Amino acid sequence: MSRLPNLSHDELSAQGQEVWQRIVASRGASALDASGGLAGPFNTFVQAPHIGGHLSDLGGVLRFATSLERRLAEIAIITVAARWQAEFEWWAHAPMAREQGVSAAAIAAIARGEEPGFGSSAERAVYAVASQLTRTGQLDQDTYDAAHRLLGDEGMVELVALCGYYTLVSYLLNAFAVPLPEGAVPSWPADRAG
Repeated sequence: MSRLPNLSHDELSAQGQEVWQRIVASRGASALDASGGLAGPFNTFVQAPHIGGHLSDLGGVLRFATSLERRLAEIAIITVAARWQAEFEWWAHAPMAREQGVSAAAIAAIARGEEPGFGSSAERAVYAVASQLTRTGQLDQDTYDAAHRLLGDEGMVELVALCGYYTLVSYLLNAFAVPLPEGAVPSWPADRAG
């Protein structure tokens, strides 16, 4: 059960309602849970709409308006989700990664915290950046150079920002115990925090 109330549209301030409407307009029915409330991190966004509106906008930019190939972005997102064991983020993005062509074996390895056997140097480079950042908060020169050759300066800023954003989302999901949708199976043990 979430630590935050699942507010309905009518319970929100005018600013919260405006953020709700923007979230639903940009993400459609996938932003709503079975009760008609906002699912996943989106309920946290409307609890503090002066922050949540900006977070929602940033998420949209990072997922859809960067130079990063969507498959590579999804590798970074699931790497971050797995590191923080953010169940909802994993539940939402592991299927997206698969749809974008990431192999089931690589996704499973990432979930287990193991090195995935990527065939492409681009996939390896993006995974290495996301993995190193979430483990150490740093990038060694070899990892940076490999990804920079692929992405350039702009792409590197986008990738690091994407990892930071999904770390923030993972923190929101975990800190507020945001539940999975009904019937979804957790990927990690429930007693992991402690």
